Amino acid sequence: MSEDAQTLRAAVSPEDAGQRLDRFLANTWSAFSRARVSALIQAGDVIDEAEPDRRLSPSDKVREGQAFAATPPPPAPATPAGEAIPLDILFEDDDLIVVDKPAGMTVHPAPGQMTGTLVNALIAHCGASLSGIGGVARPGIVHRIDKETSGLLVVAKHDQAHRALASQFEAHDVERAYLALIWGTPAPASGRIETLIGRDPRDRKRMSAEVTNGKRAVTHYRTTAAFGVGAAEIECRLETGRTHQIRVHMAHSGWPLIGDPVYGRASKARRQRLGDAARAAALAFPRQALHAASLGFRHPRSNDGLRFERPPPADMQELRAALETDAVAPHS
Repeated sequence: MSEDAQTLRAAVSPEDAGQRLDRFLANTWSAFSRARVSALIQAGDVIDEAEPDRRLSPSDKVREGQAFAATPPPPAPATPAGEAIPLDILFEDDDLIVVDKPAGMTVHPAPGQMTGTLVNALIAHCGASLSGIGGVARPGIVHRIDKETSGLLVVAKHDQAHRALASQFEAHDVERAYLALIWGTPAPASGRIETLIGRDPRDRKRMSAEVTNGKRAVTHYRTTAAFGVGAAEIECRLETGRTHQIRVHMAHSGWPLIGDPVYGRASKARRQRLGDAARAAALAFPRQALHAASLGFRHPRSNDGLRFERPPPADMQELRAALETDAVAPHS
């Protein structure tokens, strides 16, 4: 392949013969995803240089000696529009950006929340450095955390970085550690939770570990601090990344997250295991007490290992201090 400022070219070697056209070009033009290449072919932006008027299909089988060329259009304007929202940035280069998302910020626009999201903020901040994800000048969201969960996220700036990072997540080759404050104290103090997770058949807005049809989910946890018998701080490391995984697994195991409006309901008996001040602080906490504290991965261009840490925000630190100060001893 040769490239200039506007045109991509690819020639079919004997080893490549017989492949689908979209697969061959995606493997050759590594900056483009297979979906993006398929869209270019269907739009007529890819030609067979020997038969430039012939209409190509993504499923065409390539032959030795064929040569293809493409002139991809510039990325379309971003949708939604960028918004000048402050970001807490830990790292940024031409390929990716790592941010500490505050609790209360949705990652991606969706019906009912089209503004004020992390994507809106990134579009405004990154500007021309977004070379396009799928042909649109937008950030590539590789993974997400819930709106009311704080912490670290890595976001790709172009297709090639997005593909490389996504493959690491799919291979479970990414370090992700979360800190959570929970009702009760885990027994054993550390362990491995493995279940299926799927939609709760009784409430489609909830996820459940008590399903027969779901996706395999694995969470490793360890207790980092116990506040008497009523609450604890735990670190969770994800082997898989299912929707609401930590929240569902901890509630399923009997130690729901403090403040979780969906899965974190604590019994009256459990609430009484905290001192008055600690109990009041826990019951008043307005969100799930969960923070994405560390994130490690390989850089998609250099393959260097990158690792980032960020302590929990002030609200979780204040809750932890209240639990620690007013802990109830096991035999009091």
